Amino acid sequence: MNISDTTTVRDLAAGVPGATRVFENFGIDYCCGGNQTIAAACRKASLPVEDLTRSLEEAGRASQPGDAERDWRQESLTSLAAHIIDKHHHFTRHEIDRLEKLFDKVCSRHGENHPELFEARKTFYQLKRDLIPHMLKEEQVLFPYITRMEEAAGEGRAVPPPFFGTVQNPVRMMMTEHDTAGDLLRQLRGITNGYMTPPDGCVSFQTLYQALAEFEANLHQHIHLENNVLFPRAVETEESSAPDFYKSAGEFNEHRCFGH
Repeated sequence: MNISDTTTVRDLAAGVPGATRVFENFGIDYCCGGNQTIAAACRKASLPVEDLTRSLEEAGRASQPGDAERDWRQESLTSLAAHIIDKHHHFTRHEIDRLEKLFDKVCSRHGENHPELFEARKTFYQLKRDLIPHMLKEEQVLFPYITRMEEAAGEGRAVPPPFFGTVQNPVRMMMTEHDTAGDLLRQLRGITNGYMTPPDGCVSFQTLYQALAEFEANLHQHIHLENNVLFPRAVETEESSAPDFYKSAGEFNEHRCFGH
């Protein structure tokens, strides 16, 4: 893939094997901020474009054909949605339970000397409160509809209009919620000094911050796959196959989609 200053972070994350790891290393937002060019991203990160480009090219060369990351732009939407649930939703739920216990343990032992732990726990709880219903809405409503829509398009038939009018409505809502999650992740990273364990931190303290860093990286990848691959392709599928009356349903109030 040719890389220039105007190439978007989104396209690189989706098209260059290992690109997401490079972005993580440089602190570049490739999920919610995926529409920015690499030139803009480097300005925000005070990073020379040449350094990022070189790292991306090295990551691409280092990935052998058998080891390359799966190109989800070429897979079915159904397979991608299942992958998101199996790899990311399940991980998120499991780690939320684990992190809650770790937070309680570390706050009880180190909270007196490190009050920032209580602020971090409060921010994490807000993230949990947002993510749990968010994933349920995707699993119970949006992803099943995307599957039905893809199947109908493959068979050359129309899918019955959904109660939310057009797929663009829940997609827009999910992306807004992704932005909120991204803001909370940035707050967590700031509160914890980039998940840097203080000198007096015990093994549990170190484990908590390492787990938070892994949780952040997984959620970034999770949001990237939805914002930059699944959702745009679902909208394209609808626009290419839905009848005119179906497309006109876009005026339907998306806030009714999930009981808001």
